[in-house]
Amino acid sequence: MQHYNCLIVDDEVELAKMTCEYFQMFDVTSAYVDNGDDAISFIEENDVDLVLLDINLGDESGFEVCRKIREDKQIPILFISARQSDDDVLIALSIGGDDYVKKPYNLSVLLAKVKVNLKRIENMEKEKQAEIESVKQSMISSSENALQLEPATMSVIYEGSKIPLKAKEYALLNCLYEHKNTIVTKETLFDEVWGDSFFSDGTLNVHIRKLREKLEKNPNEPKLIKTIWGTGYILEV
Repeated sequence: MQHYNCLIVDDEVELAKMTCEYFQMFDVTSAYVDNGDDAISFIEENDVDLVLLDINLGDESGFEVCRKIREDKQIPILFISARQSDDDVLIALSIGGDDYVKKPYNLSVLLAKVKVNLKRIENMEKEKQAEIESVKQSMISSSENALQLEPATMSVIYEGSKIPLKAKEYALLNCLYEHKNTIVTKETLFDEVWGDSFFSDGTLNVHIRKLREKLEKNPNEPKLIKTIWGTGYILEV
């Protein structure tokens, strides 16, 4: 099984090839395919760290490809698309995408986003293999509940249940926990979780909502992750 940092899935073959060659220049091992079936086969046959996925793939939607990948893989998926609507962004993030990059994109900016995600993956792997994270596993307790992060499986144990999280959901919850009981600004979350302080609120709101749906008894009246309007969020324990 061969290892690749990045798989580019885009039916604009020349653009995919150019992006792939650019990444290779900066030691990001990359490959590209132009359809969903080849993407699924490639991921099954190779070790892939991250996927850049176009939405429009001829007869198949990138959304469907994302759903198939998410059936048994938690690798980061960054959507790349010329579609500009907020609805497309929300759908992409809701079904398991970790980011959304609009075409036409700047190659150096896209490379920077990819490298941020790859660095995060590298750090997580080092921590797992050294079993450092098992020591850092944290307990959040109160008279009513306890929350324990499990970095090795990117999951959380909450009120006796083990809940799997997506990569960005886990990173977001971990960031909130590191600053527990204090207000964490949106800018801090963007910097520490996405590595970029210029994301839209929509990206953050979707991930917060997904965390609440998984952790809160009533996501519409959160007791654990609270919104500080105009500022950010606080994890109260």
